[in-house]
Amino acid sequence: MDQIDRKILMLIQEDSSLSLNDMAEQVHLSRNACWNRVRQMEDKGIIRARVALLDPKQLNLDLTVFISVRTNNHTSAWLERFHAAVRTLPEIIGIYRTTGDVDYLLQAVVPSMKAYDALYQRLISKVELNDVSSSFVMEEIKRTTVLPLDYA
Repeated sequence: MDQIDRKILMLIQEDSSLSLNDMAEQVHLSRNACWNRVRQMEDKGIIRARVALLDPKQLNLDLTVFISVRTNNHTSAWLERFHAAVRTLPEIIGIYRTTGDVDYLLQAVVPSMKAYDALYQRLISKVELNDVSSSFVMEEIKRTTVLPLDYA
């Protein structure tokens, strides 16, 4: 990956609706050369998808919750049930297996505390958990999907 690829990736991360002509102009390539680079990065899986980012507040999703999950059960059957359960809950937008005191950290967006409680009830009805604790975001300081490209 060279500097031109990194520039293309930064442009796509900042605005995936940018036209190919505008992108090619900004990286000083022909339209076809730019398109070939984009396609190669898609084929390699570097570019996984091009999506629109929605404003949660405009969609009545005012509350972001981080849910810490601990379990004493680490069997493959439990893991499959847990993975299946959390994937079916649309309010959960991030699922991470972690080291340390917490086994999993989930990120969810909901409109209210009442909606969070309903999500919590659905989650615990789908899979047995040892301990669940939640932290509610009071202020969002930074949220981005732009990945640093200095390490590529």
